[in-house]
Amino acid sequence: MRVFSLESVIEEFETLTKDAGHVQRETLRKILEQNGDAEYLQNLGLGGRTDPESFKACVPLVTHEDLEPYIRRIVEGEVTSPILTGKPITSISLSSGTTQGKPKFLPFNEELVQSTMQIYRTSFAFRNREYPIGNGKALQFIYSSKQFKTNGGLTATTATTNVYRSEQFKCTMEDIQSQCCSPDEVIFSPDFHQSLYCHLLCGLIYSAEVQFISSTFAHSIVHAFRMFELVWEDLCSDIRHGVLSSRITVPSIRAAVCKLLSPNPTLADSIYKKCVGLSSWYGVIPELWPNAKYVYGIMTGSMEPYLKKLRHYAGSLPLMSADYGSSEGWIAANVNPGLPPEFATFAVLPNIGYFEFIPLERPEGQELENSNSVHYIESEPVGLTEVEVGKEYETVLTTFAGLYRYRLGDVVKVAGFHNSTPELQFICRRSLLLSINIDKNTERDLQLAVEEASKLLAAEKLEIVDFTSHVDLSTDPGHYVIFWELSSDASEEVLSSCCNCLDLAFVDAGYASSRKVRAIGPLELRVLRKGTFQKILDHYLGLGAAVSQFKTPRFVGPSNSNVLQILCRNVSESYFSTAYGC
Repeated sequence: MRVFSLESVIEEFETLTKDAGHVQRETLRKILEQNGDAEYLQNLGLGGRTDPESFKACVPLVTHEDLEPYIRRIVEGEVTSPILTGKPITSISLSSGTTQGKPKFLPFNEELVQSTMQIYRTSFAFRNREYPIGNGKALQFIYSSKQFKTNGGLTATTATTNVYRSEQFKCTMEDIQSQCCSPDEVIFSPDFHQSLYCHLLCGLIYSAEVQFISSTFAHSIVHAFRMFELVWEDLCSDIRHGVLSSRITVPSIRAAVCKLLSPNPTLADSIYKKCVGLSSWYGVIPELWPNAKYVYGIMTGSMEPYLKKLRHYAGSLPLMSADYGSSEGWIAANVNPGLPPEFATFAVLPNIGYFEFIPLERPEGQELENSNSVHYIESEPVGLTEVEVGKEYETVLTTFAGLYRYRLGDVVKVAGFHNSTPELQFICRRSLLLSINIDKNTERDLQLAVEEASKLLAAEKLEIVDFTSHVDLSTDPGHYVIFWELSSDASEEVLSSCCNCLDLAFVDAGYASSRKVRAIGPLELRVLRKGTFQKILDHYLGLGAAVSQFKTPRFVGPSNSNVLQILCRNVSESYFSTAYGC
C-alpha cells in the first residue's frame, strides 16, 4: 500500500532548500559521474573531475545548435557508445517548434520523469495547503501527440507525451488527487478535435466531482471554452439521451466514452439552464463546476495575453500559474500559489539539475527604461546561491539527460529566497523578435504594445482572439507587421487608431528614432479572418505537435513560411500607421 503525505513532501523541500549550495554540488557530482564516459565530456578534458570549478573551466556554455550534431547522432543511431549520457536515452522529446517552424530534438530519459514527478508533488503540496481539495477528479485538457520512430529506433514525441506515457504519471496523479475525468483513450486520441469534445463531455458528466480545471498552458483552457461556447447544446443533448455525438468517429474513444454515458435529463436540464443564464459566458467555470477550487496551468510569458479571457471564464475562481520549466528540463516549482499569475514566483529545486545564471546588466542610462529590448551586458555565470535579489539573469541548465551548461534563453528576475534557494520571476524570452535597423524588441515588448492598443477595443466590446508579428523587408524601408484576429468586426476608425497606438507603443529608443528618420517604415496592422489561428494550430497538429504544448508563435519569420502563408492568405483588412507623420 502506497502512502503519500503532503507534509512529508513539504518537509523534503524545506530540507533540500536549507543548504541549496551543498545539494547543487552533490547534484553536479552525480550528473558527471553518471555521464563521465560520454563522448562529449571525454572530449572536454574533465578527466573524471566532478567539482563545479573544473566543470566551468572545461565545459563551455552552449546553445541547442552547439549540441545538435551530438543529438542527431543519437537520433540516427550512428553509434552504440555513450555520446551525451552514460545511461540510455529512452526517447526523444520534441519542442513545440512554434518559433522557428520546426521542433528541436532533445534527449529524454528516466531522470527527467523523476524530476517531473517531484515538481508535480512539490507544487501540489503547497497548493493544497492553501487551497485544499477533496477526493474527486480534475477536468484536465491534456493531449498526447503523434509519435514516430527515429532511424536509431527511439520513440520521438513531445515532452508532455513522454511524461503521460510513463508508468509513474498515473500513480503521481492519484497521489496528488488529480485524476483526469477523461479515460486514457481520450488523452491519447489521434484526433484533437474529438478529444477536446470528449474532455468537455466527461467534465460535465463528473461536474459534481471536479475539484479543479487545468491544462499545461493557459491557451489550451481558453481554447477549450471558446469551443464550449459553440458545442454546449450538443453536449447537453448527449447527456440528456445518453448517446454520444456522431462527430466522435474514432472507435476507441467512442467505446471508452460511451461506457460513461447514460441518459440523464436532470443533469442536462441543469447545464442548459445555467448556460442560458450566463452573461457572455462570464463565470462559466464555477457555474458548471461548483466544487472547483481553482484553475491551473502555465500562465506566464507568452501565456499572459490569455489571462483576461481566462479570468472572464473563471469568474471568482483563483488562477494559479504552474511551474517553471521547458522541454529541456524542469527548473522550479510554484510554492506561493496565492500570488496572481502576473507576479508568480518559482523556487528552484536544487536536486533536479545543476543551475547557473548569467548576470544581465542594462547599459548605463537604460536602467529605468520601460522596455525589455536592450542589449544586456553579460558577466560570468554565477551559481544558484550566488544570485542577488532584484537582479536579472539568463538561466543555464545542466541535466541528467545530457544537456550541459545549456543556455535556455530565458530572462528571469530573482524575487527573493526560500531558505537558500532563489525564487524566480519569469520576465521574457531573451531572443529578439522584431529588429530591422538599430531597433530591438522582444516578445514582452510586443505583448505590451498589443495590450496598450487593445484598450481602444474595450470601449467597442471587442477583444483580440490572438496575435503575432512579422518583419516585412519586401518594402524599402522595412516595417513591422502585426496580425490580429478579433472577436468581431471593428470600425475603420477604431482600427486606424489601434494601428497608430501600436506604432507608438514600441518605446525602444532604436525603434522610435528609426521611425522618425524613416529608416523603418510605418507599422502595418493586418486584421485576419475568424478562425485563422485555428488553422495555424491545425497546421502544427498536422506536424505532430500536441495542443497542450502549443504556443502561438509571436513572431513569424521567413523560415516559418507555411505559417506566414496561412496568415497572408487570411488578411481581410490592412492599416498603416500615421503616428510619425509618414
